[in-house]
Amino acid sequence: MKRRILSIVLLAAVCAALLAGCGQKSATWKVTCPWAPSGVAAMVSQQAATKSTSYSDSITLVAEAIKGDAATVNTWVADTKANDTELVFVGEGLLSITSILDPAKMQFGYEDFVFVENLYSSIFVLSADAKLNISSVADLEAYVQQGTEISVAVNGATSSEAFLAASLFGAMGAGDKLKLTPYQSAAEAAQAVARGETQFAVSHQSQILETYQQNGVTVVCAFDEGNIENGPFAGVEGVGQHGYPYFRNRCFVMARAGTDEKKVAELKELYGKILADTEVTEWLQDTMLLEVDTMSVADVEAHVENVKGIVNEYKDIVAG
Repeated sequence: MKRRILSIVLLAAVCAALLAGCGQKSATWKVTCPWAPSGVAAMVSQQAATKSTSYSDSITLVAEAIKGDAATVNTWVADTKANDTELVFVGEGLLSITSILDPAKMQFGYEDFVFVENLYSSIFVLSADAKLNISSVADLEAYVQQGTEISVAVNGATSSEAFLAASLFGAMGAGDKLKLTPYQSAAEAAQAVARGETQFAVSHQSQILETYQQNGVTVVCAFDEGNIENGPFAGVEGVGQHGYPYFRNRCFVMARAGTDEKKVAELKELYGKILADTEVTEWLQDTMLLEVDTMSVADVEAHVENVKGIVNEYKDIVAG
């Protein structure tokens, strides 16, 4: 009799464990990066996906990087429904630049997404041909006052880099002297200034680092409020403290609008744990020269509106 009772108790315990396990079903969330398959965002997304299993038994992130930009996001919005296990990156390039310059490309709007987390924050820098001997905002202002033509290498004709260049030189009164030279990739644009093809370049810090270490360029300023605090460019001046416009490059992880709030909260919590991981933060800071910059919905909307303001003010310089 005792054995029978024990068997019943053990059976009940096993059933309870199975039922508990059923409530913790694991879901695989595909995270689409719709630009630059070998670029910064794709690399960070892969790092986050690798770490996801260390911090969650119920969510696994899988990174997918494809080239397509607006067209890819159009398809994603059309094919994805609320609560699908799909995430996508959207940034100021689409929400603040394409939405103003070429809205016909976009068959979606901000309202089609629900914000999960900002994957990283990148502070762009302006580099100059070392022969110009320009290493500060004051040096740059003095150079601009000479009234000569200014050529700047950027990643794409209407990119974030293009608008940062236009806003800085435009605010200095040199918009009519500015020639933006677009390249097919950010890395190529970063190297153009060292090859003597342009006088300046706007790029991610990591993309100009090697050329800087070889003394081919000087790094003039950073597109941020204050000085860069960490890494090889620590101490480089932020243009914001001189009254010039700026914005950081950010990468928003988005779910489809209408996705259950609890699922979104769980995803945000997971990304928060990943971005707080010491190995991840050190890799972002030391290898990628990026910053952890978790954000709220209000932060995202303020960022999008700030960039829109810059685009509206300087679009004639960029788009002609």
